[in-house]
Amino acid sequence: MLLHNMHRVTTPVLCLALLACQVQRTAQDDSAAGSAVGYREALEGMLAGGAAAWNRGDLDAFMSDYHPDSARTTFVGSRGLLHGPSAIREAYAPRFAEGAQRDSLSFEGIAVDSLAPGVAHLFAYYVLSRGDSVVARGPTSLVVLRDDAGAWKIVHDHSS
Repeated sequence: MLLHNMHRVTTPVLCLALLACQVQRTAQDDSAAGSAVGYREALEGMLAGGAAAWNRGDLDAFMSDYHPDSARTTFVGSRGLLHGPSAIREAYAPRFAEGAQRDSLSFEGIAVDSLAPGVAHLFAYYVLSRGDSVVARGPTSLVVLRDDAGAWKIVHDHSS
Protein backbone atom coordinates (compact mmCIF):
# COMPACT_ATOMS: atom_id res chain seq x y z
CA MET A 1 0.00 0.00 0.00
CA LEU A 2 2.78 2.40 0.91
CA LEU A 3 4.56 1.68 -2.39
CA HIS A 4 1.32 2.24 -4.31
CA ASN A 5 0.72 5.62 -2.61
CA MET A 6 4.35 6.62 -3.17
CA HIS A 7 3.88 5.92 -6.88
CA ARG A 8 0.82 8.23 -6.95
CA VAL A 9 2.84 11.08 -5.40
CA THR A 10 6.11 10.43 -7.23
CA THR A 11 4.70 10.36 -10.76
CA PRO A 12 3.10 13.84 -10.67
CA VAL A 13 6.13 15.30 -8.89
CA LEU A 14 8.45 13.76 -11.47
CA CYS A 15 6.28 15.09 -14.31
CA LEU A 16 6.33 18.59 -12.82
CA ALA A 17 10.09 18.41 -12.37
CA LEU A 18 10.56 17.35 -16.01
CA LEU A 19 8.26 20.13 -17.19
CA ALA A 20 10.18 22.68 -15.11
CA CYS A 21 13.44 21.46 -16.63
CA GLN A 22 12.01 21.82 -20.14
CA VAL A 23 10.75 25.34 -19.42
CA GLN A 24 14.15 26.27 -17.99
CA ARG A 25 15.92 24.71 -21.00
CA THR A 26 13.68 26.64 -23.41
CA ALA A 27 14.46 29.85 -21.53
CA GLN A 28 18.18 29.06 -21.74
CA ASP A 29 17.88 28.35 -25.47
CA ASP A 30 16.05 31.66 -25.96
CA SER A 31 18.70 33.41 -23.87
CA ALA A 32 21.50 31.80 -25.88
CA ALA A 33 19.79 32.84 -29.12
CA GLY A 34 19.49 36.37 -27.77
CA SER A 35 23.15 36.27 -26.75
CA ALA A 36 24.19 35.24 -30.25
CA VAL A 37 22.30 38.23 -31.64
CA GLY A 38 23.85 40.53 -29.04
CA TYR A 39 27.30 39.04 -29.55
CA ARG A 40 27.11 39.34 -33.33
CA GLU A 41 27.40 43.12 -33.41
CA ALA A 42 30.40 43.14 -31.07
CA LEU A 43 32.11 40.29 -32.91
CA GLU A 44 31.52 41.90 -36.31
CA GLY A 45 33.16 45.00 -34.81
CA MET A 46 36.12 42.93 -33.65
CA LEU A 47 36.57 41.47 -37.14
CA ALA A 48 36.23 44.91 -38.75
CA GLY A 49 38.83 46.32 -36.35
CA GLY A 50 41.20 43.44 -37.08
CA ALA A 51 40.78 43.93 -40.83
CA ALA A 52 41.41 47.68 -40.46
CA ALA A 53 44.58 46.99 -38.45
CA TRP A 54 45.74 44.47 -41.08
CA ASN A 55 45.02 46.88 -43.92
CA ARG A 56 47.00 49.73 -42.33
CA GLY A 57 49.90 47.41 -41.46
CA ASP A 58 49.51 47.60 -37.66
CA LEU A 59 50.59 44.17 -36.38
CA ASP A 60 50.24 45.18 -32.71
CA ALA A 61 46.59 46.21 -33.20
CA PHE A 62 45.89 43.10 -35.31
CA MET A 63 47.35 40.84 -32.59
CA SER A 64 45.40 42.61 -29.83
CA ASP A 65 42.34 40.51 -30.76
CA TYR A 66 44.13 37.35 -29.60
CA HIS A 67 43.90 36.28 -25.96
CA PRO A 68 47.25 37.05 -24.30
CA ASP A 69 47.32 33.75 -22.33
CA SER A 70 49.90 31.74 -24.24
CA ALA A 71 48.83 28.50 -22.59
CA ARG A 72 45.33 28.78 -24.10
CA THR A 73 45.67 30.58 -27.41
CA THR A 74 46.07 28.47 -30.55
CA PHE A 75 46.12 29.02 -34.30
CA VAL A 76 45.69 26.35 -36.96
CA GLY A 77 46.64 27.33 -40.47
CA SER A 78 48.73 26.13 -43.39
CA ARG A 79 51.78 25.76 -41.10
CA GLY A 80 49.90 23.51 -38.67
CA LEU A 81 49.17 24.19 -35.01
CA LEU A 82 50.76 27.20 -33.31
CA HIS A 83 50.60 27.74 -29.54
CA GLY A 84 50.56 31.19 -28.03
CA PRO A 85 50.34 34.74 -29.30
CA SER A 86 54.14 34.96 -29.75
CA ALA A 87 54.14 32.09 -32.25
CA ILE A 88 51.09 33.51 -34.02
CA ARG A 89 52.73 36.95 -34.19
CA GLU A 90 55.92 35.41 -35.58
CA ALA A 91 53.91 33.69 -38.33
CA TYR A 92 52.21 36.95 -39.34
CA ALA A 93 55.26 39.24 -38.97
CA PRO A 94 56.66 38.76 -42.51
CA ARG A 95 53.41 40.12 -43.97
CA PHE A 96 53.81 43.27 -41.88
CA ALA A 97 57.52 43.82 -42.60
CA GLU A 98 58.61 47.02 -44.32
CA GLY A 99 57.92 46.70 -48.07
CA ALA A 100 56.07 43.38 -47.76
CA GLN A 101 53.05 42.73 -49.94
CA ARG A 102 49.97 42.49 -47.76
CA ASP A 103 46.67 42.22 -49.54
CA SER A 104 43.54 43.97 -48.27
CA LEU A 105 41.60 41.90 -45.70
CA SER A 106 37.83 41.73 -45.25
CA PHE A 107 35.35 39.21 -43.85
CA GLU A 108 32.03 37.92 -45.18
CA GLY A 109 29.41 35.31 -44.34
CA ILE A 110 29.72 35.89 -40.60
CA ALA A 111 27.83 33.49 -38.32
CA VAL A 112 27.85 33.55 -34.50
CA ASP A 113 26.91 30.77 -32.11
CA SER A 114 26.74 31.48 -28.39
CA LEU A 115 28.36 28.55 -26.57
CA ALA A 116 28.01 29.88 -23.01
CA PRO A 117 27.85 33.28 -21.35
CA GLY A 118 30.88 35.18 -22.62
CA VAL A 119 31.94 32.38 -24.99
CA ALA A 120 31.10 32.19 -28.68
CA HIS A 121 32.01 30.41 -31.87
CA LEU A 122 32.48 32.79 -34.76
CA PHE A 123 32.60 31.56 -38.34
CA ALA A 124 33.36 33.71 -41.37
CA TYR A 125 35.18 33.73 -44.68
CA TYR A 126 38.28 35.88 -44.89
CA VAL A 127 38.87 37.59 -48.23
CA LEU A 128 42.24 38.94 -49.35
CA SER A 129 41.99 41.36 -52.27
CA ARG A 130 44.48 43.14 -54.48
CA GLY A 131 42.72 45.96 -56.26
CA ASP A 132 39.59 44.48 -57.82
CA SER A 133 40.90 40.89 -57.66
CA VAL A 134 40.36 38.37 -54.88
CA VAL A 135 43.70 36.62 -54.34
CA ALA A 136 42.65 34.37 -51.46
CA ARG A 137 39.45 33.38 -49.71
CA GLY A 138 38.90 30.78 -47.04
CA PRO A 139 37.04 29.82 -43.89
CA THR A 140 37.97 31.02 -40.46
CA SER A 141 36.55 29.46 -37.32
CA LEU A 142 37.18 31.29 -34.06
CA VAL A 143 36.40 30.50 -30.45
CA VAL A 144 36.29 33.79 -28.57
CA LEU A 145 36.02 34.71 -24.90
CA ARG A 146 34.86 37.98 -23.42
CA ASP A 147 37.49 39.26 -20.98
CA ASP A 148 36.91 41.11 -17.69
CA ALA A 149 36.90 44.44 -19.56
CA GLY A 150 34.16 43.19 -21.91
CA ALA A 151 36.45 42.85 -24.96
CA TRP A 152 36.26 39.72 -27.10
CA LYS A 153 39.53 37.81 -27.45
CA ILE A 154 40.37 34.95 -29.81
CA VAL A 155 41.38 31.78 -27.97
CA HIS A 156 41.31 29.34 -30.90
CA ASP A 157 41.70 30.34 -34.55
CA HIS A 158 41.45 27.85 -37.39
CA SER A 159 41.88 29.59 -40.72
CA SER A 160 42.54 27.82 -43.99
